Amino acid sequence: MEIRHATHPDELVGMSDEELRARFVISDLFTPGLLRAVYSHEDRMVLGGVSPIPGTAVALENFPDLRAEYFCQRRELAVSGLSGSGSVVVDGTRYPIGHMDVLYIGRGARDISFEADVTGTRFFLSSAVSHTDHPTTLVPASEALTTETGEQEHANRRIVRKHIHEDGVRSSQLVLGITAPEPGNIWNSMPPHTHDRRTEVYVYFDLDENERLFHFMGVPGQTRHVVLRDGDAVISPAWSMHFGAGTTNYSFLWVMAGENQMFADMDQISVPEVAGAVA
Repeated sequence: MEIRHATHPDELVGMSDEELRARFVISDLFTPGLLRAVYSHEDRMVLGGVSPIPGTAVALENFPDLRAEYFCQRRELAVSGLSGSGSVVVDGTRYPIGHMDVLYIGRGARDISFEADVTGTRFFLSSAVSHTDHPTTLVPASEALTTETGEQEHANRRIVRKHIHEDGVRSSQLVLGITAPEPGNIWNSMPPHTHDRRTEVYVYFDLDENERLFHFMGVPGQTRHVVLRDGDAVISPAWSMHFGAGTTNYSFLWVMAGENQMFADMDQISVPEVAGAVA
């Protein structure tokens, strides 16, 4: 498990593109048959990806860096289906997961493994520290709280699905959903915002191999960007704006952890403010 430390906003200005990616972008998460994990000191989230080979299960190991008896001893975990279909087995109970389905796994689950029905199945893992128990619950995409937002005139018309949230499946820290801009729309989280009480991670998917996503971060007046491919994740610290635009429409998973779970607790930033006071 790779360890990544937290970042102060003043560090962003002097970072090269390579340093920016090394600090915030997580690529190559889905090597067939392997599980890759990153421990971020931004709200102590663990992020990972697994693409099981059909017929062979991949177990969630207990990483030594956690200093725990088993992975979910002090943690909760969300498993999200990005492509294909398969199952997650939690302490002997099998949960089928398809495209945009999410499984919440509560603190105390011991034996967790991943299986694929077809080649190319990908599960994204997101975990936060948990101080109480919540039941393991499957949230199919069809049962997620679904709303529409944005405007075609601003190319940001999108469908928002909330899987883990205050008014639905409960957790200790995690708030998770999946957003999909509609055809002909490319912007997400625009106008942008920050929420200084929560770290957020974006995972972009449903992108053709020749398409790209331009993800923007930073503070107003000091905007940086990274170019992402299908399956890439990006860590957005609590102080950072987070918004993006694709060369076509796409889907992205968003997951937060931090001081509270109030989805609307955010500080809006107008489009002129993004470039700073002078612009």
